[in-house]
Parts: sequence; structure tokens; C-alpha cells
Amino acid sequence: MKLISFNVNGIRACHKKGALKDLLALGADIVGIQETKSVPEQLVEEIIAPPGYFSFFDSAKERKGYAGTAVYTKVAPLKVEYGLGADKYDTEGRCLTLHFKDFAFVTAYFPNGGRDADHFKYKLEYYKEFLKHVQKLEKKYKKVIFCGDLNVAHNEIDIARPKENANSIGFLPVERAWVDKVKKAGFIDTFRHLHKEEVKYSWWDMKTGSRGRNVGWRIDYFFVSKALEKNIKSADILTEFMGSDHAPVILDIGV
Repeated sequence: MKLISFNVNGIRACHKKGALKDLLALGADIVGIQETKSVPEQLVEEIIAPPGYFSFFDSAKERKGYAGTAVYTKVAPLKVEYGLGADKYDTEGRCLTLHFKDFAFVTAYFPNGGRDADHFKYKLEYYKEFLKHVQKLEKKYKKVIFCGDLNVAHNEIDIARPKENANSIGFLPVERAWVDKVKKAGFIDTFRHLHKEEVKYSWWDMKTGSRGRNVGWRIDYFFVSKALEKNIKSADILTEFMGSDHAPVILDIGV
């Protein structure tokens, strides 16, 4: 299967640029989308029902135009789960779980945490609850694939200026330690698993024009269960793909 994850930074804007069409033209079997910034009623037919795909959307309930996730899949899931199962974490449309016969697929848009101290605390709580969620799925399926904008660069190789950002949200020790917990729980960072020393980023600050200088962060990931380790064929970041301040991440894997 070919899988793609992409923070579109507004699915309507991405569509207007032609980037959503170009993304789906890559022919992935499942596409996880983050930061849709919309509700389905605001979307045109080409976004809601592109040819060849089933689509599912989870939107912010209280703040329209904020957060939100979506999934496009060529194969109909047996079940779709919205959120993490607790109102505290599920009002912003941050997580979609698709249940298939042999595996579960999750796409999530994690809180940034930079708004204030309470929001940062919320981010850490969300991390904790999300890990519980995928571990619960793994007990049922053994094979779990999750992707999305985790809003954290794990190691120094994953950020262009680690020293300058040592005290920046998105690269704080407590956030990076959570990724360590994910890996300790047996989940594999597919890109880093195959590319131990390669420097590649998935997000750039557009306000400072950092993409042109490649001063970026790798904060978008595909993680898979240990049971799928031998099935990982390739993993990459499509840094030349435009349409957002993020780049799509791609995974080829056998399930």
C-alpha cells in the first residue's frame, strides 16, 4: 500500500491552488489530511468526493476554520472512529481512526501548545491520551499505522537550528521525551528507520521565507507497529511538493 500524510494548512486553500488534486493524483491507497480548517458544509464536491476515494472528515465543533482532519481511502473501512473518546480532546476534530480487517489507520493533528501555559499543558495531555489510543488499537490489531503533524521535532537532526530552538515549543525536552515513549512502546518512525542520517524537513515558517533556505523542522511522521517493521518498503518526505507550509510524507508498506 502507498500511504500519504499531509498537513494542508486549509483544505479549501489547498484545493484552490490545485495541490489537493495533485496530491490525490499520486495514487495513494490512503491519504491522511491534517488542519483542514473547515467543516464539510463549506466544501465543494471535488474535496468531499474525489473520484476513486471514500472520504471522512472530523471538524472542530466550536471553532469553525480551526484544526480538523480528513482521510481519503480507496478501500472502505469497516468502521470509522472520531476522536480519542473523550470530549476534552475531541472538540477540535484532531483525530480520525479507520478500522480495516487486518490493521488500523490513524491520522492526527496534534496541538501546537504555543498559545499559553494551559494550551501547552493540554498538548502534553493530548500526547498521553493519543499514545493510550494507539496502544489500545494495537492490542486488537497488532498492526497500527498512525500519521500526522505531531508538532514536535524529535532529535537535533530533525531541526535546522537545534541550539537556537532548545527552548522553543516543538523542541522542548518534555515533548521530545514523548516521542521516545512512542518508540519505547514499539512504534517505528518509518522515515528515520530507513534514513538514519538523512536531513530532511517537513515544515517551514512561511513568514520568514525559510523554505527557500531550507531552514525547517521535521514534525510530520508515519509511525507503524513493530509487527510491520519488515513490511516497510520506503518512506520519504516530498519536499518539492507545494501547496502548504508543510510537505507531504509518504510510506510504502505491506500490510
